[in-house]
Amino acid sequence: MISCIILFIHTLELKHLCPSEMKFICLTLLIMCGITDSRSEQYEVVGPVDPVFAVAGEDVILPCSVKPNINVVDMRVEWFRPDLKNSLVYLYEDHDDRNAEQTESYRGRTKLNHQELQRGDASLKLSSVQVSDEGRYKCFIQSKSWYDEATVDVSVEAVGRPPVITVDGFDDSGALHLQCESEAWNPEPDLEWLDSEGAILSSETAETHRNTEGFSVKHSITVHHSVGKIHCRVKLRNHKLETLIITSNKRFNPWRTSIILISAVVLLIVIAGMLIAAFFKKHRKINNEKRTIKQEHDQLQKEKGRIQEECDLLQDEISTIQQEYDEWNRRIKQEFSSEHDQREKEKSRIKPGEFILY
Repeated sequence: MISCIILFIHTLELKHLCPSEMKFICLTLLIMCGITDSRSEQYEVVGPVDPVFAVAGEDVILPCSVKPNINVVDMRVEWFRPDLKNSLVYLYEDHDDRNAEQTESYRGRTKLNHQELQRGDASLKLSSVQVSDEGRYKCFIQSKSWYDEATVDVSVEAVGRPPVITVDGFDDSGALHLQCESEAWNPEPDLEWLDSEGAILSSETAETHRNTEGFSVKHSITVHHSVGKIHCRVKLRNHKLETLIITSNKRFNPWRTSIILISAVVLLIVIAGMLIAAFFKKHRKINNEKRTIKQEHDQLQKEKGRIQEECDLLQDEISTIQQEYDEWNRRIKQEFSSEHDQREKEKSRIKPGEFILY
């Protein structure tokens, strides 16, 4: 309708047209806008009036349908979150799921009943609800001739972890500082301190942080006198988690605390001194062993050198004996050869029937 009004205003600004042409164009625009409005007002995408409440870890249905009921199997159904940059939660188009660009945190957790689309029901099932699922959703349905959308607000409730009480130390007066912290709540819970009689104690400091798991709360308190049991209670609607700590029945004594701290420091110094002395003793022992090993190594090196010299002398003697043996063998062979040649000559001079005596 707004687009038709804008076109109508622009048409009125066309001053160069004659009155008859102007009337014809305006009449045509009014007829077209009337037809479009009648067709667009014929169907409406509706969602819940109130926010949808979900519990973290469970499944939830986000209602969305066309009124009056028509078959939307051939239409485009898109669920998205307008408050997110990558906002696609679920897309149905051309008779199939088209979730290639689906937001990573929703992968495997969304489902559309295709059979219900025949009755105009495009409700989305969201499984294993997370705190980060809280927010505003849009259900957009589009056909070839019209489109519309509905808004669904989702509120997620998460029961956090049991509160943890920690002792944060003592002050100069001996008073005890306590902290209580609990995480993963949604929405923000109430944290309170109580004494053994159930009376509420005032917190000195209170901190609240929020992350993807939900809210974390941390309160601190100082105990100046004996109160027996101290309770830390975290509440959210009908849910309640509580932790207690039992304090001493005696007033905290700063002198006793100082004596304990001084004794602990002295004990640590003594232990450190013993450890240092043991370290240096061990270090000296290791150095002595290294020195002994080095001396033995040097002695072995000297012995090795002496043995090597003796081996060299023996090798020289063996070489000399080998040379003398070779020379003696050569002379023997030479004398034997000369004597053999002499005998051969004498044999050649003997006449038949003669012989030589040696």
